[in-house]
Amino acid sequence: MRRTLLITGIAEGLGAEIAGTFAQAGYDVFGLSRSVRAFKAVSALVQEGGGRYTHLACDLAQPADVSLALRPVAKGIDVLIHNAQLLMIKPFADISAEDFEQVWRIACLGAMASAQAVLPHMAARRQGTVIFSGATAGLRGGANFSAFASAKFALRGLAQALAREFGPKGVHIAHVVIDGLIEAPQTDLRFGPAAAGRMDSRSIAQAYLGLAAQHPSAWTQEMDLRPFAEKF
Repeated sequence: MRRTLLITGIAEGLGAEIAGTFAQAGYDVFGLSRSVRAFKAVSALVQEGGGRYTHLACDLAQPADVSLALRPVAKGIDVLIHNAQLLMIKPFADISAEDFEQVWRIACLGAMASAQAVLPHMAARRQGTVIFSGATAGLRGGANFSAFASAKFALRGLAQALAREFGPKGVHIAHVVIDGLIEAPQTDLRFGPAAAGRMDSRSIAQAYLGLAAQHPSAWTQEMDLRPFAEKF
């Protein structure tokens, strides 16, 4: 019997690779995002892995919409991966209150709404995994990253609190610090060509799969991943 993965913020790149990797390991995949632009690419990867892909169109910044979209499927979710974020790099003086709130809504409030939909069911059967995709900005705030860092710090705190609340109920909560740039066309567009090693999305996806397979006697609450050339 196939298991079920839910990915929020599904898109090309890491989200698609996670979907394909989990499909090969025996999962069907639900992808939740406002845009359907990645539907064909993700669906093809999941089908190649022997799974079925279902897209749920939803604005993660609106908790009521998230709850409505997940209500029909929440009971059967085995793994939730919150991979949604809005990377905003701006001087603090140029950030509006609306901009600041939107970054937090997608990275943290969206995580809260998604987790709240599935966690009661996982706790009831004493089994399940929730993984939050973090970033370097969740460990230290850099110049021009005030909105993004504050949202990622909040996400990390949410993950820690949920791990302490739901771990004893049999649910594995993990936070992954992605400390580096992921190799992808959109990374080149934003940051330019790679000057040093970048992260391979397939390798990150394998790390996520490993977290979901961990035995309860040796759970990882936080994992940091970075390319060999990254300074830290």
